[in-house]
Amino acid sequence: MVDGLVVVDKATGWTSHDVVAKCRGIFGQKRIGHAGTLDPGATGVLLVGLGRVTRLLRYPGSQPKTYTGEVVLGVETSTLDDEGDVVATHDMAGVTLDDVRSVAAGFVGDIAQVPPMVSAVKVGGRRLHDLARHGVEVKREPRHVVVHRLEVEDGDEPGVFRVEVSCSAGTYVRVLAADLGRSLGGGAHLRRLRRTAVGEFRIDEARPVEALGPEAVLAPIEAMRGHQLVTVADDVAAVVAHGTVLDEAGLGVDGEGPWAVADGTGALLAVYESTPEGRVKPAVVLGTEPSPDP
Repeated sequence: MVDGLVVVDKATGWTSHDVVAKCRGIFGQKRIGHAGTLDPGATGVLLVGLGRVTRLLRYPGSQPKTYTGEVVLGVETSTLDDEGDVVATHDMAGVTLDDVRSVAAGFVGDIAQVPPMVSAVKVGGRRLHDLARHGVEVKREPRHVVVHRLEVEDGDEPGVFRVEVSCSAGTYVRVLAADLGRSLGGGAHLRRLRRTAVGEFRIDEARPVEALGPEAVLAPIEAMRGHQLVTVADDVAAVVAHGTVLDEAGLGVDGEGPWAVADGTGALLAVYESTPEGRVKPAVVLGTEPSPDP
């Protein structure tokens, strides 16, 4: 079984699950998962974990993300992107780039978003997109997200504006586009969404699915990019590999964590997190030997 991470450039028309299924065939194993779902119409960075790295995916998945896309003013759709049916149109020909930039500035920072009905969010134990498929719409509670940066430029067509968004995990860029349209006195939808970064993983290191192979697999420790790394001596490595709870001094850390704990060769042994009692405990233990593929 291969343990590692691959950075995929997902093509349009593929679901994130399609990518995982294809990777299972490429790498010949079942234990594969992904971090951070991309809609079928979106392209770009999708992180896929192999083997024991599936247990680490919540860490890169929680990192900020960067997207590019186009906001099309004047047309609202059922899915908030160009995959859905048109549900309303508005005359917004008078809206200028300065108008869009002025309104966009109000969406930078901590904001509340209502998840779209066509999404993987669960309400009452059911995925919203499953409910939407059966014509059911339910109340969704707003979620707090953070937009770190929202830049707007003119597009190639009237009423179309290119955007680049850096945001927290869990942010829906198509909701942002729809909210921009409403704030400008009409409506809008998103098209050509492309994720260009997940934390420190950039689009220039991503590979299309058809170019994946053993040489594309990154070591498990790469899944912890952007988190604190602690390299421990052999005596500490031995207890870490067995998931021992330690005090901060014993692990040689302070702060909030999480900490990626590696041995002297650079191999990832475990991820430790802090406890309210001031100790540190393992959230994920990889040990030194691969576990069998189920």
